Amino acid sequence: MIRKLNRSTNSVPMAALILAVSILVSRFLGLIRDRILAGLYGAGVELDIYFAAFRIPDLIYSVIIGGAVSSAFIPIFINHLSKNEKDAWEVAGSFFKVAALGLVGICIIIYILMPLLMPLVVPGFDAENKTLAITMSRIMLLSPLFLGLSAVFSGILHSFRKFFIYSLAPIFYNIGIIIGALWFTQFWGVEGLAWGVALGAVLHMAVQAPSTFHAGFNITPLRNIFHPSIKRIFKLMVPRALGLGAYQINLWVITAIASTLAAGSLTIFTLANNIQYLPVGIVGISFATAVFPNLSKSFSEKNKEKYLREFSRTLRSVFFVVFPLSVLFFIFRAQLVRIILGTGQFGWEDTRLTAASLGAFSFGIAAYALAPIISKAFYAREDTKTPVIANTIGMAINIILSAWLIFVIFPSDGILEFLGNLLRIGDLPNTAVIGLPLSFSISGIAALVLLFGAFFSNKDNASIKPALASSFTRTAFASFIAGGFAWIALRTYGILFDPIDTFASIFTQTAIASIIAFIVYLAIAWFFKFDEFLVLRAFITAKLKKAKLPKEAPVDQMNGFTHHQE
Repeated sequence: MIRKLNRSTNSVPMAALILAVSILVSRFLGLIRDRILAGLYGAGVELDIYFAAFRIPDLIYSVIIGGAVSSAFIPIFINHLSKNEKDAWEVAGSFFKVAALGLVGICIIIYILMPLLMPLVVPGFDAENKTLAITMSRIMLLSPLFLGLSAVFSGILHSFRKFFIYSLAPIFYNIGIIIGALWFTQFWGVEGLAWGVALGAVLHMAVQAPSTFHAGFNITPLRNIFHPSIKRIFKLMVPRALGLGAYQINLWVITAIASTLAAGSLTIFTLANNIQYLPVGIVGISFATAVFPNLSKSFSEKNKEKYLREFSRTLRSVFFVVFPLSVLFFIFRAQLVRIILGTGQFGWEDTRLTAASLGAFSFGIAAYALAPIISKAFYAREDTKTPVIANTIGMAINIILSAWLIFVIFPSDGILEFLGNLLRIGDLPNTAVIGLPLSFSISGIAALVLLFGAFFSNKDNASIKPALASSFTRTAFASFIAGGFAWIALRTYGILFDPIDTFASIFTQTAIASIIAFIVYLAIAWFFKFDEFLVLRAFITAKLKKAKLPKEAPVDQMNGFTHHQE
């Protein structure tokens, strides 16, 4: 049993499928978590405090350890594994000990400084709410500590392509938070949510530990802490850490702005963001994580053609799945919010504001799903600077645009009338919060454009541009056609079965329209013989028959309507 769970997965599509299914389960649990939170507290000040309390612990985790594992530790660990496995384990052990000591020291310092830092995160909160945010954030400092150590385990399992165990960690993390919401809050009130986050972090590490040690990892006494490769890891991680730091500062600024708006604004932004992240996490992050070892190996072997083939196929496959989902998320925004969050204290006004925010988020879903894949392509070449520069510029755009939209543009009747027609805001109060997801989407698109520009500034990469351009164009065309059919089905159902005001009726309406859109989209892809559809069909058929995937055509032969070689 243990051997089966620890089995390596060498196929990118299969690895991506394992990760996608696990992320789907994790995100489903995340939606249950959000539904529980929304039902208990609604879009009010309690959840604003809870979400604000994440900012400082998340900043610590991202800057100190998150970037190091994905961009620096994994490529170097894989490189050592290919040459000397014993030396590779020494690198892993050294990195684990350095990470543990660093995280403990930083968390202690931040715990002491928390009363000085929290007012910078939530300047709009009153004294009582700031005090509660300080207490909850201090409890949550256990999270970056355990998640940081767990990230080292994740990097090792990732390097060995043991994606199944690696994929279970976020599921257990959400289970911990759900336990906190359902049971801990009965003893400690809203502070129980923070203890649930701490429990989730412990579970995140615990579920990966046995497989990591089974793979060969061990923790030796505190000697030889600084392996020579640690310096190289730090050198590679600094740009990535700066980029992730910029992202967290961006969220910090969003939190600060939201704290000055009406109560519930931060909650609305966060809940809508969690929903729009579903396709980003399930598809974009899954494929990016799965393809990274292959990209790193191809580049280290100087196999440029394989590197570009893996990158092109992954990018096109993700866009083929994600873009139609972004169109449907815009069309079904109100239905999705009501189905997922519409319970308890989460009222109709909260639903409408969250739906409008989700509509604004949907403009950037494809960009945020593609960006990790392009970033991984740079990381595989040990280039951590380029993605950091592009993403940092994107974050700067987001910060400036958020302030401009909320404090300058949104007071204008003209923009409100335009957005009212687009997002069906109507006469809702607190519409300024929609400026946050709108700027978030625009900045994500800007960062993606910069990443593409940097990647194709290298003439050696230009061979895949025609395939990408053709794929993106035909996918967008099919997505808008399918979206049109979904909108018609939605409205037709509404006319035939009015009123639609129960969970069952809203779910049925959305399900029928989604199925129609799905059929139309696949029919177009089949009729025009989209490469992405053929690969997807071949993969599913191969798994059903326990056969191998067909080989791909060479990179320079890929175009919009060619079959892959059998």
